[in-house]
Amino acid sequence: MSDVNDGHRERLRRKFIEHGLDKFTDEEIVELLLTFGTPRRDCKQMARQIMARFGSLRSALEAESGELMEISGVGPNNAFGIKFIHHITRKFLRERMMGAPYLQSSDEALEYLDHAMKSVDHEVFKVIYLNAGSEIINEETIAVGTAVEVPVSPRQIVERAVKHGAASVVLAHNHPGGEGEPSAEDKSFTRETAFVCGMMGMKLLDHLIVSPRGNYSFSAEGELAEYEREFARFYAKFDK
Repeated sequence: MSDVNDGHRERLRRKFIEHGLDKFTDEEIVELLLTFGTPRRDCKQMARQIMARFGSLRSALEAESGELMEISGVGPNNAFGIKFIHHITRKFLRERMMGAPYLQSSDEALEYLDHAMKSVDHEVFKVIYLNAGSEIINEETIAVGTAVEVPVSPRQIVERAVKHGAASVVLAHNHPGGEGEPSAEDKSFTRETAFVCGMMGMKLLDHLIVSPRGNYSFSAEGELAEYEREFARFYAKFDK
């Protein structure tokens, strides 16, 4: 039986070497991951059960180790391997966007935020900091909240931006299990933050809402531009 398993594993590895993941099913990806922690056993049934339990590759990778080990045959080594790969991916996505101009790497930034925030069951608030050349210099989580809200203030954002020497910022928070559309509170908070940033000589480039049902960008929807026009009219009153 081991010869059969070895042959099947070798076919999967050769398939990856020749085609990457393009021709892999999610089940085959999980199966290949399991082989690293299961040297001499057939992993096909385990992979099938994992996919049946969690429904997608993403959900399987984001499952807790204890949940994975509830699957028959999945042991600590298998669970560790799956979680390790998941965290390597997040680290890679974060480092890939660092030092890149935001306008040219916004897709990479959103891909990282998707990976880091979309499956979280509570609200998380992140800030991406950019220098005067709009290059990403750092990123951090500045607040963690409940399933429906996260405590953060415009002042807190500006203070952290000053500490990082940022000239502009991109905000991001998630809506766990909800829609990507901003609430009235999200809009009010974004407007106030844009105003405070402007007063401090900084720029709010975007506020992104990450959701399982789609993402939302205040910049892409034109709302930040409208706030800026509003502030320009406000400042013009004092220049007369």
